[in-house]
Amino acid sequence: MAERVTQGTLFDGLQGSSEAGPWTPGRWAGASQAMAPPAPEAVELHSDVTTLEDLREAVLECKRCDLRSGCRGVVFGEGDPRANLMLVGEGPGAVEDELGRPFVGPAGKLLDKILEAAGFARREVYIANIVKCRPPGNRLPTPEEAARCLPNLKAQIRVIAPRLIVCLGALSTQIMVDAKARITSARGTWYERKGLRIMPTFHPAALLRDPSKKRAVWEDFKKVRAAYEDLRSSEGAGSQNPGPQNAGLRSEG
Repeated sequence: MAERVTQGTLFDGLQGSSEAGPWTPGRWAGASQAMAPPAPEAVELHSDVTTLEDLREAVLECKRCDLRSGCRGVVFGEGDPRANLMLVGEGPGAVEDELGRPFVGPAGKLLDKILEAAGFARREVYIANIVKCRPPGNRLPTPEEAARCLPNLKAQIRVIAPRLIVCLGALSTQIMVDAKARITSARGTWYERKGLRIMPTFHPAALLRDPSKKRAVWEDFKKVRAAYEDLRSSEGAGSQNPGPQNAGLRSEG
């Protein structure tokens, strides 16, 4: 049976879309009131930035939401600035806030083991989060917090230009794939958004709470590894686009 891959347009939410879909209340834990989409002036935030270092300097000064006042500092992201594979989580935790690095707490240590088992060195991928500042009590970001930080993530993706993205957890999946997505059914499926291939999977923290999910994540990362190898093979042959990019794509509607 061909691997299921769906295609759609809700990734526009990451591109600064003013559509109401990704921003309706109740999509994320902690949402209690309706929220407007990002202000028009935020849509093109960082549009003139061309390097990660310049973007980092700009984001370190970000105070677009209240999270900045309640954390130690901005956790920008780290990894290969030209990585073909990018991993996007939800938000920094306590250890990440203290060290200023993403995924370095217990969940991060597990992520390192997952990457190693799948044949990836941490230094060859890029790791970031939906929001760059730690939410109080390690709660999920609210819709407003996520919306205000999205221009920062959008700029990261534009500058790094990855070919593959792994969404770690439900929030990342709902923001980048489909606002109505359920991680239990979305995981393990390739989605195409704006020319990117995106694979949702469980957040490593979920595996710490429920080790039975480890098998599913391992199966997901085997698919990621296979897509990565296909990409490397096609690039080695001089192709600008991976040959199997559309293999198994299922168009909706």
